Amino acid sequence: MMPGDDQILHVTLTEGAAGLRLDRALAEALPNLSRERLKTLIKGGRVADASGAILWDPATKAAAPAVLEIRLPVAAPAHNIAQDLDLVIAYEDVHLIVVDKPAGMVVHPAAGNADGTLVNALLHHCAGQLSGIGGVARPGIVHRIDKDTSGLIVAAKHDKAHEGLAKQFAAHSIDRRYLALATGRPMPANGTVDAALGRSPTNRKKMAVVAAGRGKRAVTHYRTVEALNGATLVECRLETGRTHQVRVHMAHIGHPLVGDPVYGRARKPLSDILRARNFTRQALHAAHLGFIHPVTGNKVALDSEIPADMRELINELRV
Repeated sequence: MMPGDDQILHVTLTEGAAGLRLDRALAEALPNLSRERLKTLIKGGRVADASGAILWDPATKAAAPAVLEIRLPVAAPAHNIAQDLDLVIAYEDVHLIVVDKPAGMVVHPAAGNADGTLVNALLHHCAGQLSGIGGVARPGIVHRIDKDTSGLIVAAKHDKAHEGLAKQFAAHSIDRRYLALATGRPMPANGTVDAALGRSPTNRKKMAVVAAGRGKRAVTHYRTVEALNGATLVECRLETGRTHQVRVHMAHIGHPLVGDPVYGRARKPLSDILRARNFTRQALHAAHLGFIHPVTGNKVALDSEIPADMRELINELRV
């Protein structure tokens, strides 16, 4: 077996596990470890039976009842620093956490934003709870929200939860609904934008609607919530989740988001109102997040109130 400061787990396989693939039997007994992670551990010689014999093949049939020993490497520390930043927690358990992100907070550290990000905050908040995503003690974030977009974002605390959430996002089964202020009055009032997105050929920092086959399919279902003075409060439900999807799709149909510095430009008198309020971000809020809990199988449905800056702007624009 591998030397080092490993965590030793003793796993009991019940009679119901008899005849199952070893990796599957262990995955059912260890809800915090994904099957892929367990395959890697088995192939790495980190699983042994009661006699000490190493079990090398993930596909071997499990003998049960039995007690197996797993040597689990301690998760390597993340290279990002942990920071004690204020977080609004919408939901949390031992498997995952949902944060109500404020506008202005970057999700992932990157050039120009090495700290002060959601990842930095989660490393502090979840200290001691992260059993490792791919062997690294870090939060598993499977979707993003733009820096200046507010609202709900989910992160996994371990491999099993990360894998389960990623599968749901890939299958487009996550219920994500945004509230947005669109300029003008969309017609029809309710509709669907089905237009592929890719990098803009003229500006690589922007996304754009591109010909099918050149980008990734993107589908946004929108509906009018309230008509306002020079703008409309709309709910956008994402069938897919592409970079800047709501912003680009609404601009594509002629109704860019209020305050969007990249894809839209407000006209008077709306521009004067935004300037007076110092409202310089896209008016976009991730208001609803629904998914199946990747470990318990329970339905999770969460809502977030519109933040104060958008709420006050809506009140001023009411007809």
